[in-house]
Amino acid sequence: MSMKELIPLFQTETVATLYMVSISTLISYLIGIPLGVILVVTEDGGLYPLKLVHGVLGFITNIFRTIPFLILLVMVLPLTKFLVKTTLGPNAIIPPLVIAAAPYIARMVESSLKEVDAGVIEAARSMGANRLQIILKVYLPEAKPSLFIGAAICITSILSYSAMAGFVGGGGLGAIALNYGYYRYKTDIMIIAVLVLIIIVQIIQEFWMRLAKYSDKRKRV
Repeated sequence: MSMKELIPLFQTETVATLYMVSISTLISYLIGIPLGVILVVTEDGGLYPLKLVHGVLGFITNIFRTIPFLILLVMVLPLTKFLVKTTLGPNAIIPPLVIAAAPYIARMVESSLKEVDAGVIEAARSMGANRLQIILKVYLPEAKPSLFIGAAICITSILSYSAMAGFVGGGGLGAIALNYGYYRYKTDIMIIAVLVLIIIVQIIQEFWMRLAKYSDKRKRV
């Protein structure tokens, strides 16, 4: 392919990758944050200890985290077709991305919330704060730096998952590397696709790490 043909192709597939990652990240966090909060508050010693709920959610979360993404892509094809009416294109990769990412985000959120100083939680309790107030006004605000660092890790992981979309016709930069680079023995095209992915990763990392640093009150005092 000539450079005149490659530039529009890379532009289109870069937008497709950003679209897949953005929508998948948004939906995954809408699921993952509440799930992570529930895992924390229902554990022994939590705000609302429920051993059965904690055990079941933890088990389900662990199952989906252990399934390799390529296998998951194939497994959920019927569900994908039901939800988005197709198994091809950027929209078709969003359901498996969400299924893969939401449990990972839940565990990341759980880990971040557990870093909150227990003394701060007890202080809020002694001042008469109810469970919801503790979650919204203590847990989540205090965990912001860690949550932002976790976001950098999670979004990068979602981006790496999206690069596998080419195996099932999902499009994106991964499809370019696979279809135009690997299958056609065009190493230069594959390298360019990888470089674009690296640049996107660096931008994501820099943005969220700066946000984490800015939100860390301990370093601003």
